[in-house]
Amino acid sequence: MTMVDTPLPPSPQPRPQPPSSPPLPVRHRPRHRRPDTAPAAGPLSPMLTRLAAERATGTLHRERGSLRLAAGQVVHAESPSAPGVEALLPADAPGPAAAHLPPGALELRRLEALYDAAYFALAPSGTPGRFRYGGGAGGAGAGPVPVAVLERTVLRRRALLDRIWPDARADTAPLVRAGDGPARSVTARQRAVLDRVDGVHTAPDIARELRRQGFHTLVDVRRLVAAGLIRPAPPEPTPTPTPSPPPPLDPDITLLKRLRDALEAL
Repeated sequence: MTMVDTPLPPSPQPRPQPPSSPPLPVRHRPRHRRPDTAPAAGPLSPMLTRLAAERATGTLHRERGSLRLAAGQVVHAESPSAPGVEALLPADAPGPAAAHLPPGALELRRLEALYDAAYFALAPSGTPGRFRYGGGAGGAGAGPVPVAVLERTVLRRRALLDRIWPDARADTAPLVRAGDGPARSVTARQRAVLDRVDGVHTAPDIARELRRQGFHTLVDVRRLVAAGLIRPAPPEPTPTPTPSPPPPLDPDITLLKRLRDALEAL
């Protein structure tokens, strides 16, 4: 059999690629994620998960707020960091504002206030929670919210804030301006927040003054931080304790020392 060398076909030439666009500038972000902004592994509160499985009724007290449960579902939440349902109602209505809202709108405001306060109440904490059984639903709560639904919402909100700016110090610290440059790109909502940054007000303070949800105010605050317009105020230096003067010597001891020194000199 005769072997015939068959030339291989020429390999195709690579097609020229269009020049790539230069990368967009990215503002420096913190290199390390703070512990209180890290995604939670497992349930936000194992105690809350257990109470939901038990269909418990009562109030769960945590470091930054409380949740009221009825038959294992959340019907009310409170936190010092959230303005509360009264602050979310129209401020210019005569008499009790709730009386001027249709039932559906009032129920929506209560539900918004529940999710807002629950976000802060379920914040990471080093203090164990306490549950007080009984008491019924009590008060004017919102429609019952399953614990699993509430926790998923809290996790989504944490993830949103983390994408905007992954440093939670501005959520609780007094806020200061970060520069004197013009803030042309801020929205009207952000401008209202920016106008209240004075080195004293915190994000919860601003939310109460503006009668807005605490979480929505955190969104505006983190966007302003990411834009380089504000920052958390540095902590105040701890004063150095003044050493106390030595106690006065007993006159008798002083006299004995003088006698000893005189005898040694002889």
